[in-house]
Amino acid sequence: MPYRQQVIVPGEIYHVFNRSVAKIPIFEVKNDYKRALEVFSFYSYEKTPMSFSKYNRLSVDQKKNLYEQMRNNLDKNIEIISFCLMPNHIHFLLKEIKIKGITNFMRKFQDSYAKYYNTKSDRNGAVFQARFKVIRVESDEQLLHLARYIHLNPLTTYLVKDVIDLDRYAWSSWMDYLGLREEKYLSTDLLKNHFPSLESFKKFTLDQADYQRTLSRLKHLSLE
Repeated sequence: MPYRQQVIVPGEIYHVFNRSVAKIPIFEVKNDYKRALEVFSFYSYEKTPMSFSKYNRLSVDQKKNLYEQMRNNLDKNIEIISFCLMPNHIHFLLKEIKIKGITNFMRKFQDSYAKYYNTKSDRNGAVFQARFKVIRVESDEQLLHLARYIHLNPLTTYLVKDVIDLDRYAWSSWMDYLGLREEKYLSTDLLKNHFPSLESFKKFTLDQADYQRTLSRLKHLSLE
């Protein structure tokens, strides 16, 4: 297995991302995305009382009660600041809380989702590339630009056609920052505290939407 050069340190924030093997689409239908959200929210806790597969077999009420117990009693491995699930890749902004928190979180998330995907697709083998990528966030400016990049990803890649559709894209944290949904596993204050209002945060993000699309097109042309 390749050696990871980036050292992950508690208290630091990282852009964490990975792609599927051979760029195959691994999030194809709504249930795939929902499964991924449930898995990574579950494994954001340090010592879960059972595997996600066992948790998923509980009744709705049992799951609700157990998850509430986890929220009240368990420490977090990581803080999830922002995320975006795309058809063949994932992006996170994560803060390392416990030593090896990000590594354990990503391992458990990828292993759990891979088992689900292989079972439903009747296939074997790796689903994600062997090593997820990680880049330390070195400044507030970098943090804000990375969050913008992550939230604009569906628009940049034409997965959604416009800003209105971006606001409805349920598979990123963008809806949560807009107040259209509130996922309790997210830590939103770190980004929100940089802006005096929701409108200023939204403006900061969307003002670069066309520019980011242009950069994406140029990148693809240069690779042809």
